[in-house]
Amino acid sequence: MLASQPQPHHHSPPSTSNTTDVFHRVPPFSTLVPDASTSPPSPPHSPPKTTTAHQLLTITFSAPTTPGPPPSSSVTSQPKIKKTHMDKVYKSVFTGENSNLDQDEDGVDDEMLVKALEIRRKVTAEIFKEAMRKGKFGITYCENLVSRIPEFIDYVMIKAVAMKKLPEFSRSSYNVRARVFIDESQVVPLIRWLKHNSLSYPQIGTLICASRGNLYSIRGLAEWLKSIHVKGRFIGVALTRAGGNVLERSLEELDEIVEYLESNGVRRDWMGYVVSRCPEILSFSMEELKSRAEFYLNMGMDKNDFGTMLFDCPKVLGYLSMEEMNQKVAYLKDFGLNNEDVGRLLAFKPQLMACSIEDRWRPLVKYFYYLGISRDGMRRILTMKPMVFCVDLENTIVPKVQFLRDIGVQEDAIGSVLARFPSLLTYSLYKKIRPVVIFLLTKAGVSQQDIGKVIALGPELLGCSIANKLDHNVKYFLSLGITLPVLGRMISDFPMLLRYNIDVLRPKYRYLRRTMIRPLQDLIEFPRFFSYSLEDRIIPRHKIMVENRINFKLRYMLASTDEEFDMRVKEAVERRRRFESGVPYQPPSDSQNDDSTEPSAFSQMPDIAVEST
Repeated sequence: MLASQPQPHHHSPPSTSNTTDVFHRVPPFSTLVPDASTSPPSPPHSPPKTTTAHQLLTITFSAPTTPGPPPSSSVTSQPKIKKTHMDKVYKSVFTGENSNLDQDEDGVDDEMLVKALEIRRKVTAEIFKEAMRKGKFGITYCENLVSRIPEFIDYVMIKAVAMKKLPEFSRSSYNVRARVFIDESQVVPLIRWLKHNSLSYPQIGTLICASRGNLYSIRGLAEWLKSIHVKGRFIGVALTRAGGNVLERSLEELDEIVEYLESNGVRRDWMGYVVSRCPEILSFSMEELKSRAEFYLNMGMDKNDFGTMLFDCPKVLGYLSMEEMNQKVAYLKDFGLNNEDVGRLLAFKPQLMACSIEDRWRPLVKYFYYLGISRDGMRRILTMKPMVFCVDLENTIVPKVQFLRDIGVQEDAIGSVLARFPSLLTYSLYKKIRPVVIFLLTKAGVSQQDIGKVIALGPELLGCSIANKLDHNVKYFLSLGITLPVLGRMISDFPMLLRYNIDVLRPKYRYLRRTMIRPLQDLIEFPRFFSYSLEDRIIPRHKIMVENRINFKLRYMLASTDEEFDMRVKEAVERRRRFESGVPYQPPSDSQNDDSTEPSAFSQMPDIAVEST
């Protein structure tokens, strides 16, 4: 460090602050510039220039020596400033209208002026940190924040130089002017207020630099964000992400944006959430905002759907460009969806608009084609579970497909399984899918050879709760006297058996055993009995058989259309009549096999009361 030496008296007026007398001066200019001793001496009585290099460097190299901790490394290693910004500050401080320095003065070159500028910037930063420490900020916080606002430090430096033209500051030192400007700008109280409102120091630094000196606009915008229910740390997020021009907008313009969104279905108490998640909305002009809103409203989406969509995913309105929005809608239409279908789809799952076509959708479509899923199947997946088009292919979908292969699902059936039950692709493999498979193998009696068949026939089982659905149903069937291996075979034949509510199963079983007087074996042979409506099919057809004194196996009684059932009844009645009259019966060539009827049930006892309880 250069030794301190006495400096000429500048006749500055005494300052009321004690800090103005605690700055040391550097040696004369001749000791700083090596070749200064070789320059010819000036005439003894030549009039001095208004601003000499000696005076410039004497003022510039002033540094505070107030008691306290030594400057940190951030003081000596300030953030690099862009060359264009350096040129602007250089002209403003030394060669612009704020200075009387003659740039062509002998012995002063651009390199020396840049060095002087850097030193003055460090001095200004130290003055700013001193002001913050007086505002009860910690040393580390001061260092971190000042490192984030190099543009504002330069702004203070330029304004302090310009203040020398004012009569009241014409004889004041640079340090005094800088302190006065920092105090009058109220930047330190503003920093305290922003910090109190949960803004981090990077956010505060970004805002101060973006304000371009208009610090009052920051507080005004933050207060306005509070009025629309933006809370906590999201105030800083909204202020920093909204764009630099939002600080230049009037509150009337921002109120107009809010009123327009309210008129299109966004509730007032939703507004804070929408703005905090997508503050870019505040930077739009009204024309651009209306064009973006009409983009969705023209798809047949009403205002309520639009408001709900914007609440679910605010980015759909302000995050994407209009070109990207049109590309994604066109890609969705390639699946066979019309304009209204896309509107309903986006209203239900607006997160689709946040997905990339190249990174997310195209690889997924190629993989589905590889699994044998047609375009219609993909449209079904897209409309039933659009979230599938938002998940990661490699980490989410591929492992589930491989698991289906591992448990024995045939390769040509995997595509149909996914198209039939696309929700499977959104379930957790280890928390949902695997536990259900293990339950079927260990608690429901399904054999390892049949588990692939069970999942292929009833993939919906993977979406059932073990505790609330599957376990209750298994216990119910075991309580009927069905053994576990037999139940496993029943599930293999009809996997949906475990998905019915017990309240639906119980009356059908009671009717089968008490009214129809059928053995349990009939139910074991035809577990699909539980899939038919008791009131619409089971009871009406049973009454027809009782009236005609005939009996069918459950399979032929229920698994046929009304026309087929009526034809089968007529044939059975004719067969019984001929049997009773002793006339041989010749069945038609296209009639069902003889095993469709059970003549023994009524031929020996034609007047039996089947409906007895």
